[in-house]
Amino acid sequence: MFLHGYQLAISFSCSTSFVLKKSLNNLLLRKDMSLTKGMQIRYNLSHLEQWCRDLHMQHSEVIETLQPIVQASQLLQARKTDEDVQSISDMCDKLTTSQIVKILNLYTPADEYEERVPISFIRKMQQCLAKRDEQSQLVASGPSTLLMDTKYAFPIRFPFNPSNIQLEDIVLPDCLDLHHILRKV
Repeated sequence: MFLHGYQLAISFSCSTSFVLKKSLNNLLLRKDMSLTKGMQIRYNLSHLEQWCRDLHMQHSEVIETLQPIVQASQLLQARKTDEDVQSISDMCDKLTTSQIVKILNLYTPADEYEERVPISFIRKMQQCLAKRDEQSQLVASGPSTLLMDTKYAFPIRFPFNPSNIQLEDIVLPDCLDLHHILRKV
């Protein structure tokens, strides 16, 4: 069955939303978060974004749906110094405070060149995020939500497209034996 572009975007957005929420929830419960994991996730997401651009779905809800896990992967890749606190807060606007803090706490260096995230940085990050939450009065997910709600369903709206076929002119074959159900008016 052929799907119109809008219907394809909605279908893909709903299924992608579920998969990405599950993926982010899984990521938040893992202990092996590192720079390399962030790069792998971002690389895989870039292929998904490119596929969406190829199908001209870049202006739909699909790209917006990807933002939380994209931001989580960017957080894993970002520098974690005291000077970067505000930029990280601005970059991770689709993640809640508890999600950001959880990712920072679970960050595990993959090799000897990486360092653990200092506790002082996490404290400064929490203070900055608390200010952000006060200013924005946070969105529907709430300030203390760690895991994303995988049961949320997108409202689906299909536009009405009237048909130019006149139903009075349709002739049903007798072999269907529908004369007792349908009458021609």
